[in-house]
Amino acid sequence: MASSKIISFTLVACVLCLMSITSSGQLTHNFYSKSCPRVFEAVSSVVRSAVSREKRMGASLLRLHFHDCFVNGCDGSVLLDDTPSFTGEKTAGPNANSVRGFNVIDDVKSKVEEVCPGVVSCADVLAITALESVVALGGPKWKIKLGRRDSRTASLSAANSGVIPPPSSTLRNLINRFQAQGLSVKDLVALSGAHTIGQARCTTFRARVHNDTNIDASFARSRQSNCPFPTGLGDNNLAPLDAKTPAYFDNSYFKNLINEKGLLRSDQQLHSGGATDLFVEKYSRNPERFHEDFVAAMIRMGDISPLTGRNARIEGTHWNLRNIVKKSELKNHPTTKKDAPVIENTAADTGDNVVTLNIDTKIFH
Repeated sequence: MASSKIISFTLVACVLCLMSITSSGQLTHNFYSKSCPRVFEAVSSVVRSAVSREKRMGASLLRLHFHDCFVNGCDGSVLLDDTPSFTGEKTAGPNANSVRGFNVIDDVKSKVEEVCPGVVSCADVLAITALESVVALGGPKWKIKLGRRDSRTASLSAANSGVIPPPSSTLRNLINRFQAQGLSVKDLVALSGAHTIGQARCTTFRARVHNDTNIDASFARSRQSNCPFPTGLGDNNLAPLDAKTPAYFDNSYFKNLINEKGLLRSDQQLHSGGATDLFVEKYSRNPERFHEDFVAAMIRMGDISPLTGRNARIEGTHWNLRNIVKKSELKNHPTTKKDAPVIENTAADTGDNVVTLNIDTKIFH
């Protein structure tokens, strides 16, 4: 029987944002106060639902914002799928089999589009989602700056260049990578405190729990049982980054480091006799100070090279919201331009006919 014809189209909804733009192109706290006053409510409802189903998702969504900002700035490029003109960042070394939560971001964007279509950028969606994820897991709330525009492209080479420090990083590499983004040593330690939530794959901590000496022996044995040698056995097995309270945003992560129970080698580097020890010890004693410095660091990270203002090229930005419709329904689909050509290609993975639609952006105004 002939295979059914499937239409997979990329809905460009994020965003030809025809919102009011500040002439200076600066991020502001009240950017959507008039154009989308319910944006935080919309994002929060989806994030809280997702986190209630899977606590780990909160950490995954926070991490998406970090991986976005560290590669050419906070511009939403981490969300972009591959196109004929560029290869996206999703398959880069730091992201492949690692970053997740794209389906939740899809749901968040859909909800935001319901309340204010064509207004909020994907880069801002990532920033707000990160905030709401921290709050959903008991962490601090902060006054977020908004007004980012979306990148029209992504860079696999930039994502692979080492700007995102790997879990095997030395302390010097961590400091250098954060300083390259305009972030201080204090910011590095405070942001690393996000590892008080979430989990890591065996491939990221196998070498540490089997080979390192600056690790609590009983802790190492407990992790070895779930992450054996040789490579290839249990690669995808997970372990919490914070074994004490993995689903609650607190300061236990720093207490773990003092006790040599950092899961990742890069984590334990923060308390290894170097310049970061002081901050780790301070945060382990004072959760309020950790929250204060984490908030300040998140705000600074959100300021990394955003696309803003009238000079930002936002036309044709690529929100990848995938929908499947029957080919017979294409003619009257509300997102299809009236006389737009339809380009058919063969999908490499399924052999089905894939139709690329030209989107009528007027529906997002």
